[in-house]
Amino acid sequence: MKIIAVNKQAPFEYFIGDKYEAGVVLEGAEVKSLRAGRASLGESFCEIRGSEIFLKNMHIALYDKSGAFSTRDSRKDRKLLLHRFEISKIVGRVNEKGYTLVPLKIYFKDALVKVEIALCKGKHTYDKKQALKERDVKRAMDREAKSW
Repeated sequence: MKIIAVNKQAPFEYFIGDKYEAGVVLEGAEVKSLRAGRASLGESFCEIRGSEIFLKNMHIALYDKSGAFSTRDSRKDRKLLLHRFEISKIVGRVNEKGYTLVPLKIYFKDALVKVEIALCKGKHTYDKKQALKERDVKRAMDREAKSW
């Protein structure tokens, strides 16, 4: 499994719940660009339209050797491939108050491109401050342990 991109802000912004592995509908030049590691999940999110789930705002850089076929938008909507019962389960949870669907990472599994998505609940500012405090304490402890 080769990881292409990780959404580093997701664990800070959300409480991560159930995780799902989804396939992505891509074009050939997009896959070649992903193999070069030219993708970003920074501002991406998932949207549910009817009984389909789309990944929005994920950036895949245009493949420079694709010639005239590289006129596509690098941030277009990309359809996620999941089983029907998984989609119905996700739709039921997203319709509850406070749940959202967030992409965590994109990776290659054998020759296929997969996206790990998760059902998440948003954190409040006091939860984020607590996470920052814990991170600072851990850094201080690591520095002390290193100095011994």
